[in-house]
This record gives sequence, structure tokens and C-alpha cells, in this order.
Amino acid sequence: MKKTVIIFLLFIGQLTYCQNYKFGKVSEEELLETQHPEYPEATAAILYKKQKIMFDYIQGKGFIQSTEIQERIKIYNKEGFDYATKMISLYDGASSASSEKLIGLKAYTYNIEGGKIIKDKLKNSDVFDEDTNKYRKTTKFTMPNLKEGCVIELEYTIESQLFSIDDIAFQQMIPTKNFELSLNTPEYLIYKTFLNPRATYIPQLTETKKRRSVTITSRERSQSRGGGLANYSSSKIDFNDNVVEANLSNIPPLKDENYVDNLANYQSRLLVELERIELPNQPIEYLSTTWEKVTNTIYDDSDFGDQLSKNNYFKKDLETLMSSKPTDDKIEKVSMILDFVKSKVKWNEYYGYTAEQGVSKAYKDGVGNSADINLMLTSMLRYAGMDANPVLVSTKNNGIPLVPTRSGFNYVISAVNVDGKIILIDATRKHGTIDILPTNTLNWLGRLIKEDGSSDWINLIPEVSSSEMVSLNAKLETDLSINGKIRHQYTNYQANRLRNKYDGYGDEKVIETLEKNKGLIEISDLNLSQINEVDKPVLLSYDFNIDEAIEDVGGDLYLKPMLFLASKENPFKQDTRIYPIDFVYPISDKYMVNMMIPEGYELDVLPESVKYQFNGSDGVFTYMANKNGSYIQFVITFELNKTLILPTEYKQFKEFYQLMIEKQNEQIVLKKI
Repeated sequence: MKKTVIIFLLFIGQLTYCQNYKFGKVSEEELLETQHPEYPEATAAILYKKQKIMFDYIQGKGFIQSTEIQERIKIYNKEGFDYATKMISLYDGASSASSEKLIGLKAYTYNIEGGKIIKDKLKNSDVFDEDTNKYRKTTKFTMPNLKEGCVIELEYTIESQLFSIDDIAFQQMIPTKNFELSLNTPEYLIYKTFLNPRATYIPQLTETKKRRSVTITSRERSQSRGGGLANYSSSKIDFNDNVVEANLSNIPPLKDENYVDNLANYQSRLLVELERIELPNQPIEYLSTTWEKVTNTIYDDSDFGDQLSKNNYFKKDLETLMSSKPTDDKIEKVSMILDFVKSKVKWNEYYGYTAEQGVSKAYKDGVGNSADINLMLTSMLRYAGMDANPVLVSTKNNGIPLVPTRSGFNYVISAVNVDGKIILIDATRKHGTIDILPTNTLNWLGRLIKEDGSSDWINLIPEVSSSEMVSLNAKLETDLSINGKIRHQYTNYQANRLRNKYDGYGDEKVIETLEKNKGLIEISDLNLSQINEVDKPVLLSYDFNIDEAIEDVGGDLYLKPMLFLASKENPFKQDTRIYPIDFVYPISDKYMVNMMIPEGYELDVLPESVKYQFNGSDGVFTYMANKNGSYIQFVITFELNKTLILPTEYKQFKEFYQLMIEKQNEQIVLKKI
């Protein structure tokens, strides 16, 4: 009897502390919680999320997908307020029937005041719809009455006639206490599912089958007495739902790290891809089974392949351009056509691999999305006799396409074969040039599609180094200041980075940027040249004066030879690394420093010349120091030939980088004579 009572009390205790996640049942305990028990640094946490996806059969429409979402989020501090702004992306089709619909939106903010729970409802007037691009719109809202410690809760349903299912994300930037998933797909729609293989958190899923029935009603005209009367008949169809379920607790947050290409690439999520459709009494429809079939489908799209074949809209203008600047140099011809497209059509900042306006209209209006512009570029290059083809790309924020699917791509560039060498170009950006693409498109591999419809993978990672060459001449003054001149030369992506950074800047703004975080420095005689000549290096030079740049210790002078050019600290501080380090492009930097020793002093301590290597020639740092008469000369180089450092290589790379930082900050010592 005693044992029975104990078990009963334990059961009652479990019920007492079991959290109620029914919508609207926010507890006082949730509101009073001041930090996450396992992740005290978290600014917010998902207390509960439920996601249920299923397909209902609607007479006359067929299977309709519905996605039900319920989410409860705890906001710990002001930094967590960002999680109270929600953006729901919806497909916006050519007709209202094919568009996705957001229905049943309810949302509340809960606070505790004077021991009472107060809730504020999201008003309809605070919900806004924005056009994202030709095919998508975004419903956006921010929850009302946000305070530190509040809880927000929302629920809604998305209805769609599309069979495609978005990735189901389990992991976010904040921890998740509880997550319930129910994915139900009818046996007539065959999906393949798999977890992101790059994720470190692997959820436990269960797969089952559930029997379901739907009633189909049909209407027939009676033939008796001339017809006109409607007879209704109904039939029942039984079928199986393929069900994937999860009931997860304590999902860890994604951990942000320096130099990550796209954190979403490592997010724990379920990928769901429609493989084929097997509707009763209809032939089987095979969908994304191979990359060849995917690219063939894209090429056959009128907003892709047809756009490449159009040329009447530009023929006259292009022929005039080519006759005014005749050249047999293929690279010059590519560059000329690239500059022409950039000047003719401006990017509207919409991504896409299919044309939004259509190339003819984009050319006429002078504006278009990435596909309008780069399909137009490819068509012009072909008209000029070049071997040019479009390349499908997934930008870094779209992730890496892991399975054959059209949604794996969201961008298109152009590739030109010049005497056996493939060069990549993009006409959407002002400062783009040959083999200099927007850095967010440098995402592993692209899919090149040829005129005959065949396709192949092509490497997007740059192979040629981008460099910064620095020449610094400095004179050390007895008042512990330093005067000098410095000259920088930037090439390739480093030049492109500077062009984007200083675009539209006047000299004063450039000087302000250069002086920032460099101590008591004053810059004058600035000269920034070739900033708009994208095929040339960017040249930057200026004079400088630094007060209190030299430390006087008992009459001896201490200073760092690289002055403000030295990196102050190692960005790689953690002991281990979860994700790869992405440097985007190979780097080749060189610093030449020439310092004049002031009168009355002589060199006492000169840093030792060294050479550090990471993984053979993947990374090389050299430091050469030499005294030449009254001058001290340094040649310092850093070469990084491997752009992606794997977590297994992190410890070695961190040590290499730390040695480089320490060497850059070593001091020379001048002794008073």
C-alpha cells in the first residue's frame, strides 16, 4: 500500500511540473525565468514549437498541403527582441489559386505585472505584406509590448497547392526546449527524406504508416424529364499516409564562429524532396531524380532557355558597339560586352535563375533580376561568336544543393570558354569584372548548362590569389612620434572589396575610415586611384603621423615594425572548431617596411627572421628583418592557398595563425648612444 501511494505521488508530481503547451497557456514560471538553464548566454529560447504538415483532399482541387505552426518563445533580454520580428515567406503564383495563403494567424505577447499575467494581441494593422520577388512575398510583423522577460506566442497555417515541402529546421541560433514534428504525406506523393549530413546535432525520427479515408462527391445531371436536376453521389477512398514524426527536447543552438561560409549549411534540418507522383489511373510522373533531368527541366523553362535564344532586341546596339571597338582579342571582347550590359541594365537586387521581366523588357526598361541580366549577357556573348553558357548557382545564404532539385539553385552567372580556359562573369554588380564574382556566389560548385541541354559541374572557388602589396617608409622622431608614407596595391577580390567599401566615399570619409581604431594617427595627402577601373589594381597612398607611437623605457625605444598594419589578436580563440573556416579566396599579402633610425640611437634588438608553414604550402608566413646602414628593413609575407580549413585541421591552423600574430607584434629596441 505504501509503495502504491509513493508511485501515485510521483505521478501527480510529474503532472504538476509538466508544462502545458496548449496555445494561450503561458505559465508564470515561464515568465519569471531569467536565463536558460543550460545556455545562460542565450538572449532568447524557443520554449515550444509544433509543426504539422499534411495533405487534405479537396474536391475539384486535389491534394492541398497545409502546414500548421505553433511557436512559443522566451525573450530574456533586449538583445533577444530580434526574435519577436517574424517573416513568413509565401509563394505568390500567377493566380490566386496557385498562391500560398496564410490563414488563422494569432499572436500574443505575455508579460507579468504585479503578479498578474498580461497579454497583448498582435493587431491586423501591424501585419505587412512585402513583395520579395516575382514569385514570393513576405508577411512581416513585430510583436507588441516587448519587455525583457516576456514570452511571445503565435500560431498560423499555410495552405498551398504546391507539392514541394520546404526544409524542416530543427536547430536555430537560440536553444529549443521542445519540438514536435508530424509530417504526413499521401502514398500517391513519393518523397525522399534525409537529414542534413553536415549537421552535428542529429534528431531521432520515427517513420510509420497511417490509414486515412477521404470522401469524394461527384455531381451528375439527371437525364429524365429533359434533365436539369442534379444528382449527387459520393465515394470513399482509403489510402496510407507516410508519417515522419519527432518529439525532441533540449535542442542545442547553432554556434556562430568566425569565417563561416553560411551557418545554415550546418543546421540540423530535414530535407524533403518530391521524387515522383503516382496518382490513381494516371501515368507515373518522375521528378527530380538526376541533376541532368533537373537541368533539362530548367533549360526547357520559357523563362530560361527561351531567353537565351532571343537577340533581336539588342542586335543593332551590339553590332554598333562591336564595329566601334573592333578587336580580335577574345578577353577584350568579353570585357567590352560585360561592361555594355552593366551600363545598360541595372540589377533590382532580386535573385533568381529564371527571368523576372524577360530579357527584352529588362533591356528596354534598364532594370532586371539576376537572371534577366546574366541570361542577356550570355546571349550577347553567343551572338558575338563566343562559347558562352549559363551556370546555375546557389548563393551562400541558399545553402549547398545536396540532392537533385530545382530549388537547390537561386542564381545564374555566365561562363565563357576562351581557348580552353573557363572564365566566369556576372553583370549585376557595378564593380564586377572577368573572374570576379559576387562573393556570396562563390559557393562550392555551379551547374553549367550547354546549348544542347547537357550539363556538368564547374568549380566556383577562385584559383588565383588576391593580393595586397604594401610599401611603408617611416621616420622615427625623438619626440616619440612617427612620420611616414604608405602605398597599397590591391588586386582581384581584395581590390573588389575595397571598391565596394569606398564606393561613393569622398576623401574625408576614406580618411575617417582609415584612421579608425589606429590610435593617435593623422592621415594626409590621400590618393585613391583606379577605383572605377575594374580591370586594374586599386592604388591607395597617403602620408601619416602617429603620436606616442614609440615607448620610451629607461631611454631605450620600443616599437612594432608593422605599426598599425599588424593584426592585434588571433580571431580563432576557441579550443576546438565545429565548422570549417572559409576564407572565400586565396590570399597573397606582402609588406615591405623601411624605417630610419633617429640620430643618437642604434639598433639593440632586431626580431629574428622566421618562416612558418601550415600543412605544407597551404599556408606560409615569412618574416625577414635586416639592418642596412641607418635603416631597418622588413619583408613580411602571408600566403594562404587553401580557402577552406576543415575542423580536423583547426588546431594546427590556430597555432600557425597565433605564431603569425605574435611575430607581427614583436618589437624592435633602439638603444641610446
